[in-house]
Amino acid sequence: MRSLTAEHRKFLQPYGPAITRLVAAARKIVLEEAPESIELIYDAYSAVSAGYSFTGRPTDSFVYVAAYPKGVNIGFWAASMLPDPSHLLEGTGKHSRHVKIRDAADLERPALRELIRAAIEIAERPDGAPPKTKSVVRAVYARKRRPGK
Repeated sequence: MRSLTAEHRKFLQPYGPAITRLVAAARKIVLEEAPESIELIYDAYSAVSAGYSFTGRPTDSFVYVAAYPKGVNIGFWAASMLPDPSHLLEGTGKHSRHVKIRDAADLERPALRELIRAAIEIAERPDGAPPKTKSVVRAVYARKRRPGK
């Protein structure tokens, strides 16, 4: 299993150890279900996030894990196409929705893995050989809104 990169850990530092542990645990679940996915890491304005794609293209990300001061979101770009009989998905976007993760118990819900698997099923796949890089920092924003600032 891939561990968090040093850069990813550094980006998460302002959120504290509890949020970093939640990000690592959420990421672990995504990578257990999609070990061949490419992780696209963003140190953005309002969150530190990582999208997961099989092609390496951000637009092909099927799921993301985003850190916020009060918890972690596991988001699905094509959520409107996913079955959600347990009603875990939140949000009002035309296509995307997310599941809020506030503690480790939230990650143990079987319906969460079912959502991830469903997103994997409809994800774009590379035409040729998949990219070799497995984790890459895609963007670091100069301005950031972080906890404690």
